[in-house]
Amino acid sequence: MKTLLLFIFLLKSVLCVRGKSLEVSKNESVIVDPKTFRAIYSQNFDPIPSDITDDDEQSTTANIQKTVPDKQTIVNNSTLAYLRSFTSTKMIPAIYIIVILIGIPTNTLILRMLFSRTRTVCTAIFYTNLAVADLLFCLMLPFKAAYHLDGNNWIFGETMCRIVTICFYGNMYCSILLLMCISVSRYVAIVHPFIYRSLPKRTCAIFLCCFVWITVLMFMIPFFKKQQTYHLKELQLISCSDIYETSADAFQYYYFISLAVFGYLIPFTVIIFCYFSIIKTLATQDQKRLMYLKITILLLLIFALCFTPSNIILILHQVNYHYNYKDELYGSYLIALCFSSLNSCLDPFLYFLMSEITKLSKTYTEMNKVSNDTHMKLLAS
Repeated sequence: MKTLLLFIFLLKSVLCVRGKSLEVSKNESVIVDPKTFRAIYSQNFDPIPSDITDDDEQSTTANIQKTVPDKQTIVNNSTLAYLRSFTSTKMIPAIYIIVILIGIPTNTLILRMLFSRTRTVCTAIFYTNLAVADLLFCLMLPFKAAYHLDGNNWIFGETMCRIVTICFYGNMYCSILLLMCISVSRYVAIVHPFIYRSLPKRTCAIFLCCFVWITVLMFMIPFFKKQQTYHLKELQLISCSDIYETSADAFQYYYFISLAVFGYLIPFTVIIFCYFSIIKTLATQDQKRLMYLKITILLLLIFALCFTPSNIILILHQVNYHYNYKDELYGSYLIALCFSSLNSCLDPFLYFLMSEITKLSKTYTEMNKVSNDTHMKLLAS
């Protein structure tokens, strides 16, 4: 009976909302509710009879323990509209498909080149880890694309949703930290060459890569512990990582702010400092300076397109919701998060540019060696 009353109440609410939307359209004025992707549960319990006897206490308690409450995820109409929208069901999966078609072959090619050719050991270790992270992400992305193409309906289970979510966020911050490590390595090699020569480069590179993977995995623990899938009865679908409970708001605020600061702002500042210092140091070497200028421009493009929008919007969204309880930026954040997947297609081009620099350095070294040998022969004669 209570279930029927709840259904009637929900139906009445939906009809009222539709009626109001029709009135708004007639008056030619549009009112958009803030997007909210936080959910609350409505749980229905049957009341315990007041005339229960002591003899029936144990059996009643057992029945209550066996009873599973009917959980219903409640979100507002703007959230439902987003989950039905063209952006969510067509544009986002189209971008994911492009990333899959480009990212898998290019990163596979990079790994093949790294294992088949002799390169600088330090650089090879960093780029191998970067290519592995991007390839793993691209292999998980078809599940995300299928989710959106199916109308934001997740059919692969809670555990798989958590794994895909971890790969999604983990790839972004793992890529940023590895790019920072590459930048620091190049900075020390060019700006402080004597210090670089004295360092155990292979050991340092392996240690830094292990540190990056462990740090990212530790930051991803909340995604694995928290529920990621929610059943939306209004749409008869299961969402994956688009909705979370309001009870987690306090933790979500500090967690995502720290994730954006330590996973984006600080590494990006270090990367900018390193490459501008490199360009300044190479003022007398035009060819090498030009190559590093290209790398800097490509890095700025990757951050401007992939990492900066999602992380800046994430900070603004968390602050706005934490202090003003407004959630209108979250839809924009999900779209920006989709564009962050493009880094898996752009990272291989960094390797190709760095390979050109390595060839240029070897050519320059061989020319100097030939010049020195010729000079020594002339002196001997």
